[in-house]
Amino acid sequence: MSQKTQQTEIQNLLRAIPKVDEFLGWVSQHQAPLRVVKKVVRELLEDVRGAILAGDGSPSDLAKPHLLFRFDRRLTRLMQANFRTVINGTGVVVHTNMGRSLLPEIAMDNIRAAGARYSNLEFDLATGKRGSRYSLVEELLCELTGAEAGLVVNNNAAAVLLCLDTLARDKEAIVSRGQLVEIGGSFRIPDVMAKSGARLVEVGATNRTHLRDYEQAITDDTAMLLKVHTSNYRIIGFTKEVPLGDLVELAGRRGLVVMDDLGSGSLIDMSRFGLEKEPTVQEAVAAGADVVTFSGDKLLGGPQAGIIVGSKDVIDRIKQNPLNRALRIDKFTLAALESVFRLYLDEDEALAAIPTLAMLGASYAEIKRRSARVVRRLRKVVAAEDCVVGSLDVQSQVGGGALPEQTMLSRAVTLKPLSCSVNQLEKHLRAVAVPVIGRVSDDTFLLDMRTVADQEVSELVHAVAAVFSPHS
Repeated sequence: MSQKTQQTEIQNLLRAIPKVDEFLGWVSQHQAPLRVVKKVVRELLEDVRGAILAGDGSPSDLAKPHLLFRFDRRLTRLMQANFRTVINGTGVVVHTNMGRSLLPEIAMDNIRAAGARYSNLEFDLATGKRGSRYSLVEELLCELTGAEAGLVVNNNAAAVLLCLDTLARDKEAIVSRGQLVEIGGSFRIPDVMAKSGARLVEVGATNRTHLRDYEQAITDDTAMLLKVHTSNYRIIGFTKEVPLGDLVELAGRRGLVVMDDLGSGSLIDMSRFGLEKEPTVQEAVAAGADVVTFSGDKLLGGPQAGIIVGSKDVIDRIKQNPLNRALRIDKFTLAALESVFRLYLDEDEALAAIPTLAMLGASYAEIKRRSARVVRRLRKVVAAEDCVVGSLDVQSQVGGGALPEQTMLSRAVTLKPLSCSVNQLEKHLRAVAVPVIGRVSDDTFLLDMRTVADQEVSELVHAVAAVFSPHS
């Protein structure tokens, strides 16, 4: 084709592009907001124009059915919420990137009520005067942990920052070198301490710290002995750390405060699930720590929050810190947290109703039955020549920066695609209406059934079927 002929064809194609008003007439019955429809139409026609000018256009690209198809696909993508639910087939129970802990139904009911109705967030119903939002959960918190007082802020990093700022600003806080952990999002304990105004004093070696290391480091400027639970990693072999009780005894003799940051704190002994024992909040309080901090989500199974418990005089000082207002929780977190705390009043009820605990406690037999059910249903809707569907024993993880070496026997549905690559399958499943997230191993896509709820099975099957039979 000569250059002149090519230019003539390009000009003819450009003239054939429908006007914006004409295109809007084609889609006038659309339910989407007009401003969004106009945006999609203009962007689509601009893309068409750009393709033609680049020499990639053809008359078929300008056919009305083809343009309407592209419009619908683009509009659907634009109208889709950015914050969406997904199906977690990774087997990581407390998945940091997927919202961590799922909330029990009672908590969701109370969140809806808190948003739809006025509440006594800061109104004392007994006196008719202004009240404190913290009082709504403090009594429950003390009942569950044995502490004298409690406070809740928006996450555990905030809890640590607030406590250090209150109790050790411009003073020394002594901590074992092996406990200077980095938590999610590259936040490091030394950085949090520096921001709080506390002066970090490292003692001991990476793998071994003795009581004498703390004692020898105490000066007139020391305010606190800080213990940080290494919940997201383990040092094994020739190791030693000082028990909390010993730190409490030393601090008592020297007039210091002891703070125990549990990180992913728990109110239930995790060893009941066959996992390694983690220190519970109750144990830290009973050992005599002046202040204990831990997360509301993660192993607790509640909403994201930073929980602070301890002696009344110390908690009262923390409550009076002006920084507390900047870190306070909202009514939705309070509604959810109170619901979860009330479930813990009956441990058996908590184990059944709190999704995190229910998933951790799910038996292998239960998970295997769910896996078998999914396999049977998938084999009915996915052609054998497109994908080999099976199942396999796998290991689930707790997640959430807790129990890093601990795994649990589980069962996964396996998808070995034949009509596409496993990486293409993984990408397609992330693009369906309810994205399905799993993991790839040995050219096979794995969906761990420990973290897939019974009520999600139909959505999961539909999503996989849609990938292999998109027009069915």
